[in-house]
Amino acid sequence: MNKYLKNIGLKSRLAFKNLNKIKSDRKNKVLETYIKELANNKKEIIKENIKDIKSCKRKDLIDRLIINDRKIEDIRNSISQIIKFKDPLGKVLAKWRRPNNLLIKKVTIPIGVIGVIYESRPNVTSDVSSLCLKSGNVAILRGGSESFHSNKILSNLFRNSLIRNKIDKNCIQFIDKKNRKIVDGLLSKMSNYIDVIVPRGGKNLVRKVKKFSTVNVIGHLDGNCHVYIDKDAKLEMAKKVVLNSKMRRTSICGAAETLLIDTKCMKSHAVPIIKELIFLGCEVVVDKKLNQLFQNKLKLAKEVDWRTEYLKAKISIKTVKGVEDAVAHILKYGTMHTDAIITNNKKTAKLFLNGVNSAIAIHNASTQFADGGEFGFGGEIGISTNKLPPRGPVGINQLTSYKYIVEGKGSVRS
Repeated sequence: MNKYLKNIGLKSRLAFKNLNKIKSDRKNKVLETYIKELANNKKEIIKENIKDIKSCKRKDLIDRLIINDRKIEDIRNSISQIIKFKDPLGKVLAKWRRPNNLLIKKVTIPIGVIGVIYESRPNVTSDVSSLCLKSGNVAILRGGSESFHSNKILSNLFRNSLIRNKIDKNCIQFIDKKNRKIVDGLLSKMSNYIDVIVPRGGKNLVRKVKKFSTVNVIGHLDGNCHVYIDKDAKLEMAKKVVLNSKMRRTSICGAAETLLIDTKCMKSHAVPIIKELIFLGCEVVVDKKLNQLFQNKLKLAKEVDWRTEYLKAKISIKTVKGVEDAVAHILKYGTMHTDAIITNNKKTAKLFLNGVNSAIAIHNASTQFADGGEFGFGGEIGISTNKLPPRGPVGINQLTSYKYIVEGKGSVRS
């Protein structure tokens, strides 16, 4: 197993060295070829995906797993966006001249070899491959066993696109062994080859990666996202945003898991919104104050509910005494992912947006906009809740590092 991983690592380092010589237009041609490959091989992709769906034992993963004509078009559109972006490498982020006449420039460079460990979503294969190539990085992909066949065909099509454009196919490598010890090896034995690990999946996976990885990690644990309805929120807007935040897609990390409602609009806003959630098939658990409005017929929330990322049609709902109380709740129970306020009061909105520690703080919009595609990044390698950068959706510009270039004229230090 160690020999297998070492071989992958050596190929990745060589591919990265070769990729540094490739200009942006050639990388774009690879992505254009890949878009055509996806269209020309739709039937084969869907056929492989059906194998995964039939063998998937966890029914809660099916929504994330499915690839159909629409999903393939979404992937192709994302790649088209990535092609349009300017090359993120070689950008001068800042420059200045010192009193000693030295010219200092801060210039973007690629990170290197990126290892991505992910579960269930086959589109991650295409997103990561495209974003890494465009940003001058190479990728080692280890997808979940539940999406093995889908990931394999998508990665093979990308490697074919590299070959057709005379670029090292090992810019993208897919680990085609299902042995779980592979993950342990990637985390603990590959620090000489991998520059950063990105886990995309459940909290157990991410927690394991953060605990055992010997290289830097870009990742997040739970997406425990909140929506706070302020007393100055318009009911119709609040209802629309809450329903979309929770019910558009319940299985994504940007789905709202806790709803906070100002006690001053409890009767006017909470009752119709909770009724609508229940009507749409969402299970609700509420605090005692809200339960009294429903003749104590609803389920009471427990302490654990405020900390839970459900990833299904279930939401915990709590009353708070204004924006400061809402912020305090989020700071205590949130996971620094995405939190939203609904209000027409700009001063209150500012207090909330500045107060929460979220990677993404939202005013009067759904938490489900927490997505690289929606940010105009053409896709994402993941959403980072790290305090250190990168934070939020990680696109091509976030997949770069930088170096300082110092220019002198025979300068020496006294």
